[in-house]
Amino acid sequence: MPECITLLIIPDRFNVSLAIFDLDNTLIADDSDYLWGQFLVDQGIVDPGHYESANAKFYEDYKQGTLDIVEFLHFSLQPLAQNDPEQLYQWRAQFVNDIIKPLLLSPAQELIAKHRDRGDTLLVITATNRFVTEPIVKLYGIENLLATTPEFVDGRYTGSYTGIPCFQEGKVKLLADWLKTSTETMAGSWFYSDSHNDLPLLNLVEHPVAVDPDEKLSAYAKTAGWPIISLRQGVCPTGHLHK
Repeated sequence: MPECITLLIIPDRFNVSLAIFDLDNTLIADDSDYLWGQFLVDQGIVDPGHYESANAKFYEDYKQGTLDIVEFLHFSLQPLAQNDPEQLYQWRAQFVNDIIKPLLLSPAQELIAKHRDRGDTLLVITATNRFVTEPIVKLYGIENLLATTPEFVDGRYTGSYTGIPCFQEGKVKLLADWLKTSTETMAGSWFYSDSHNDLPLLNLVEHPVAVDPDEKLSAYAKTAGWPIISLRQGVCPTGHLHK
């Protein structure tokens, strides 16, 4: 259980800025990428013997900071290529309803609302692919999403992806490209994340915040003097944030 602070001061309507959020284990109480793989196993959509063990290994690599993102995407996007899109959308709706909705966090909703009320532009940046994350992000009412994009050609997913993976330094590059097409800047920017994999972007924003951080990020945040907060119920007994 990470240490956390219970008072995160976000000025009201002052220096309106960009508020960026990681998704997995930050805004939701688990990892949607890993859970989608487990859902495919549980539903008998993929071969359980191989897929479950590989999914677990990739997730452990991610937590250790050793994930080969290209190898993982080749693995994780294959079920999209092997199934009809309409069937995939039905499975995804079931996944979001049964697995993801119970993992939504009320304190995360409060934090998002605080930034929304002060006029900030809300953006989620996640390594998990857009097919999985787009409906999850919409549950929080956030319209802007940067994620790895599965390739879709002639009405089918191909099992590949377009552009660059939205992971580690890739998040920084994709954000830079997005900023070129918008009126937003990094002035006064915030980024909330749980993972040491996000240190490249955390070090870029003006207000980095570690949220229920992993061990490596927790140690880094303490050394850097960054706020450490929790959005998990029950971790901070006196409240998660104050408006």
